This record gives sequence, structure tokens and C-alpha cells, in this order.
Amino acid sequence: NMAPLRISALAAALAAAVLAACGKPPEGGPPDGGMGGAPEVTVAEAVARPVAESQELPGRLEAVDSVQIRSRVTGTITGVHFVQGAEVRRGDLLFTIDPRPFEAQRLRADGDLAAMRARLEQARNDLARNQKLLESQAISQQEVEQKAAQIKDYEASVKAAEAAVRQAALDVEYARIVAPISGRVGRAEITPGNLVTAGVGEGPVLTTLVSTSPIYVTFDADENTFVRFGLRTTGPKRKVPVKIALGTEADFTREATLDYVDNRVDPSTGSIKLRATLPNADGALVPGLYARVKLVDPTGAKDAVLVSDRAIGTDQDRKFVFVVGADAKAQPRPVKIGGLEGAQRVVLDGLKPGEKVIVNGLLRVRPGVPVKATPEAAAPAGAPPAAAPAAADAASAPAAKP
Repeated sequence: NMAPLRISALAAALAAAVLAACGKPPEGGPPDGGMGGAPEVTVAEAVARPVAESQELPGRLEAVDSVQIRSRVTGTITGVHFVQGAEVRRGDLLFTIDPRPFEAQRLRADGDLAAMRARLEQARNDLARNQKLLESQAISQQEVEQKAAQIKDYEASVKAAEAAVRQAALDVEYARIVAPISGRVGRAEITPGNLVTAGVGEGPVLTTLVSTSPIYVTFDADENTFVRFGLRTTGPKRKVPVKIALGTEADFTREATLDYVDNRVDPSTGSIKLRATLPNADGALVPGLYARVKLVDPTGAKDAVLVSDRAIGTDQDRKFVFVVGADAKAQPRPVKIGGLEGAQRVVLDGLKPGEKVIVNGLLRVRPGVPVKATPEAAAPAGAPPAAAPAAADAASAPAAKP
């Protein structure tokens, strides 16, 4: 009779092990499948308060003005007159090109102009004498007309000589390369002694110059954000607040002004390009830095439900929270979330104020299983951070799914 009893005991033990592995407690066992009682979790109530809806987007800083400095004349660089990477003002001397060839050309042009003016003056005097001779019929009408035509030719030559003088003067001026804008100058790409050639967009870049204040923040917004925040109606009558934080900054302390919205949504990406202007009086911000952009609903604050961002779970592309009801059982609840308000996440749909959601111990929870809930405010002093228990659970408990 002992053999049948041993077989029955073994079968019962195997059944209990199978049920525990499947996440179902054996009959008469503890509710957490033999882990020594209901799992301990921390809960917090969802709260309602007015919140201005916001959206965070990635962006980049760009210079308002960016100039590639090139030479407008061909010559040898004789001097670099700036500290590389320093701030310069409009009109400051950056490079000097040997001016002697251009000064000689200007002198030659001045001489050619003086000669042409002398010829013109002589031709006008000759015409005046010929007109007197014509009255006495000492010369023919044809000779007078030829002299008049010669004067017109000399007048055109004088204008060409004057243009050559202006061009020679410009070449002398271009031998001194000055900053066209105020901003921060880059490194000197060409050093003294090197020959540079002229050409719009063809000559070598001597250095670069970017303006520093103000500075642009460019970013892309998806079409849902574009419609939700009314970006299509920006203008003098409606301003969308834009707050900026650098990648290392936690708070959005910088205020920018949205000044440009593209005229079309890119159909390939479903996004639209936007730009805001950010003050940068101290020059601390430089083009190319990563920035976080926060758009705020210009219509003002509206009533919203908020929970700790730690309460939000993810199952593929869905968001959910675990709600603890009056029966102490944890039930998953799909939610639609909005932006962050500090450590709180806005819940747009799926949760009511006052409902208790689990903010710590999510990995210990299984749907429909009772839990031992402790209010977040009543957590003992010196307890480890909320993320620590969850990380410890990861090695022993599977991720909960609604």
C-alpha cells in the first residue's frame, strides 16, 4: 500500500511545479505562485491639475549668418590679422594681400584716364574752331561731322577709363580682406606667403565666419504636432512658446521665438521644418550643438491627469499602467500618454484622477494577482530608488504584459 501513496505524492509535487512555472498558484498555495505571499509594490494616485500641453523635439543650433571668406583678387597673402577662433566685428581686418601690383594698376589707370580726357578736350577745341571755319566755308560740313563723331568716341573712351580706375581702386581695397559680419572667426586655412586666386565660389576658402547672436534652432515636427499646436497659424496674432535646453541641461530655461514654419509637409517623412531664434548675447552657444526643443500649447493650461513617469510600461507600441483596485489586484490598463511635466507624465486617455497605479515593482506584478501595495508617500526613509528594485527583479521575473 505504500507504493500507491508515494506515486500520488510525486504526482502532486510535479503538478505544483508545473503550475508555478506557468504563473498559476497551486490550490491552497500563496497567490504569487509560491514566492512567499503577495508581491510588494509602491503605488501612487493619479492626480488632476491644469497643464499646458507640450511636446519635446530634437533640434540643432545654426548660425543666422555664415560666410566663407575668399579672396576677390589674385595675389600673395602678406598678413593674417586675427586670433583664430576669436570674436571679430564687422570691418575688422582679417587678411592682407600684397597691394603693390594693384596700386601700380591704379596709377596706370589714372594715367590712361588723364590721357583720354586730354584728347577729349583737344577734340572739343578742334570742333569749336571747325565750326567757325565752316561759317566762312573754309572747310566742309563733312569734316565738322567727323570731328563731332570723334568727340563722342573720346567721351566713350573716357567713361571706359573711369571704369578702369574704379576697378583698380576696388582691387586695392580688396587686397585688405575685412570681416563682412560680426561673429566668431574660424582658423586661417591659408598662411602668409601663399598665393591665392580670385573667383566667386572658385578660390580657396581663407577662413569661415559665423554670427553668434542671435542663433537659430532648427527642428522637425511631425504632422500631428503641426496640427495639434496650430503651427500653421503662427504669426503676430498667435505665438507658440518655444523653450530650449541643451543636451546636458535638465530644465528648459532658454526662451526662443518661433519665426519660421516651412510651407509644406515632406510627404516622404511626414514632417515639417521649423526654426526658432534664440538670444546668445554671451556667445556661449555655437552652431552645431544638439538642442532639445519644447513646444507649449499657446491656448494655455487645461485639466489633465498625471502619474509618475515610472508607472508607464511599454508593450511593443502600446503604453499601459497597472491599476490596483479595491480588491488589491493589479490590472493592466492601456493609456494614451502626452508630454512630461517634470517627473510626471500626462495621461490623455485611459486613467481617472484618484486611481492608484503601481510606480515601483512592475516586474513583480502579474495581471489579476493580488499585491501588497504601499503608498509612495509612506515609503520608509532611506529606501533605495524606485528604479533599483525593478532592476533587481529583472533577473528573476519576466516583463509584465497587459
